[in-house]
Amino acid sequence: MLQHPQIDPVAISIGPLKVHWYGLTYLVGFLVGWWLGRIRARKPWSPITETQMGDMLFYIALGVILGGRFGYVLFYNFGSFAADPLMLLRVWEGGMSFHGGLLGVMFAIWWFGRKVDRTFWQIADFVAPLVPVGLGAGRIGNFINGELWGKPTDVPWGMVFRTAPDALARHPSQLYQFALEGVLFFIILWWFSSKPRPRMAVSGLFLMCYGIFRFLVEFVRQPDPQLGYLAFDWLTMGQVLSFPMILAGAGLIVFAYRRNAE
Repeated sequence: MLQHPQIDPVAISIGPLKVHWYGLTYLVGFLVGWWLGRIRARKPWSPITETQMGDMLFYIALGVILGGRFGYVLFYNFGSFAADPLMLLRVWEGGMSFHGGLLGVMFAIWWFGRKVDRTFWQIADFVAPLVPVGLGAGRIGNFINGELWGKPTDVPWGMVFRTAPDALARHPSQLYQFALEGVLFFIILWWFSSKPRPRMAVSGLFLMCYGIFRFLVEFVRQPDPQLGYLAFDWLTMGQVLSFPMILAGAGLIVFAYRRNAE
């Protein structure tokens, strides 16, 4: 049985100014994504130039932060928001929804595409391989905060979280998600997108892989206490939101290759 390292969620404190690790992980994700994006932008088939990466990053950052926070409130914690509307602004306390962030990024991609005269799918296929870096960094932030821990377990790597309501060893599901949604997801998408693919195929693979990874991890992740299980004593909100992604992703891949073969 392991003990969760009690890391202070505040990385830097200067007087009233407090910089949280959670915010720094997002910053790292954006910066690494920007760097990798510049590498992709050098490809002859890239829809954008290296100099446009900075502008695109700004749009995407807005989509991630606004969409992620609003999505969390809408999908997972609307009751707390109704009682304390200012909690919407306290991003450093945690509480970001990937599915909400995805909707925010989709809108940002569409908006940026209009600015540079590119289609939604051109930008989406370009951006998709960069996203796992941010997802992985965010899961490390969740681990540092000691949030989103898993169900009780007797596996040797089970971990006791001081933020949990008990002293039971639990699945470190944040690290599972880091490995799947961050590392493995990045390897798959970066390899697949390293060569020109039919339009929409990269975006389809992104949706399908993330949906599968998230759906699986939800089986060992403790559901949000304000929601619990939605049905069957195992179905979670994360699974409900991820299943359509699997179907949509598979559909996009099939459509992309069939259209390309015509």
